[in-house]
Amino acid sequence: MSPVILPKKEKKIQGLYAITAPELVPSESLISSIESAILGGARIIQYRNKFASDSQKHQEASQLSLLCKQHNVCFIINDDPQLALAVNADGVHVGKEDGKIIDARKQLGSQAIIGVSCYNQFENAQKAVAQGADYVAFGRFFPSKTKPDAVQADLNLLEQATQQLSVPIVAIGGIKRDNAHELIKRGADSIAVINDLFHDEQEIYNTALIYQGFFNS
Repeated sequence: MSPVILPKKEKKIQGLYAITAPELVPSESLISSIESAILGGARIIQYRNKFASDSQKHQEASQLSLLCKQHNVCFIINDDPQLALAVNADGVHVGKEDGKIIDARKQLGSQAIIGVSCYNQFENAQKAVAQGADYVAFGRFFPSKTKPDAVQADLNLLEQATQQLSVPIVAIGGIKRDNAHELIKRGADSIAVINDLFHDEQEIYNTALIYQGFFNS
């Protein structure tokens, strides 16, 4: 008997998920680079900067929040529910050491989107969904320049998650144009890309167009 595919309860997390990286997207070109990604088809933007001051984070996140609203694109803050609340972001993405989902929900409210990194552990994803996560992320699936020491996730994990979880599934880690289709075929609702999207500022729009095209084919 074929497994029952559960309906996804949140459609905002779907398609190309672009994550900022200060080493690839410096402050002076942040807005133009993200706008290029959005115009190319990125449907989710995550602001991630581990090194900036609080004031810089607030300024950049505020600008990105406005940009995303202008283009009707989902805007997520990495790790920081307080910043997400301050800039009126759509939600926050947390990892295993970034605080509890319940705490983020209390700060941001019932309408906020809360995503959780589950690495290569399906049990973590089950717990996250039970605690109210709106999407879960697995990875890395391929060698990653951003997190070279990250644990390896099996592609079969995507199929298992698609069959047993009711929230969108995000794949992350070493994703390139020649392997993204495999993740989508296995069930990823969204693919999170950093290096392959932002390594060449002049090609961001075209690269985003290619990635988003994988979801339309």
